[in-house]
Amino acid sequence: MSPELDRTRPVWRQVAATIATRIADGEYPVGARVPSVVELSAEFGIASSTAQKALAHLKAEGLIRAEVGLGSFVAERPVEADVEKGT
Repeated sequence: MSPELDRTRPVWRQVAATIATRIADGEYPVGARVPSVVELSAEFGIASSTAQKALAHLKAEGLIRAEVGLGSFVAERPVEADVEKGT
């Protein structure tokens, strides 16, 4: 079952937001493979160029990393220090 998309807003942004939500919710944990362009195209009923744009955006945001020939994976997020140094 594919998620409903609002065709009045940029579709690639909606797809990227859906994947980002899945990452935040732990559906795709750190190191997990995210769906490929072909898989996203089939799931959302979108063009491959739209799926590529969504994945490129997620990569630019640092949420995923791409490995040539293997796919895209959830990136490790840097942990911000909670403790001040020198106090």
